[in-house]
Amino acid sequence: MIYVLAFLLPPLALLLEGKLFSAIFNIALLILAVIITAITLFWASPLLLAPSFHAIVAIAQSRRQREHREIVDAIREGRAKPEDYISR
Repeated sequence: MIYVLAFLLPPLALLLEGKLFSAIFNIALLILAVIITAITLFWASPLLLAPSFHAIVAIAQSRRQREHREIVDAIREGRAKPEDYISR
């Protein structure tokens, strides 16, 4: 669901994920894309997908990093063995 929101409203999705600086950067990127698209008379309209792409990648990276941190913490606390997390 967060990825749908990231596609439709990228800054809001980043804020909900707790990534304030990425949301601010995304707003700036969105404003720049709108200005360039308006100046080029909509020839650069695919540029409007850049903020959505940025939000989706940032959220995926954040979730992957959180998962990695949980695995490392579990291994350090002795709740799991490193072999349990090896992909087969």
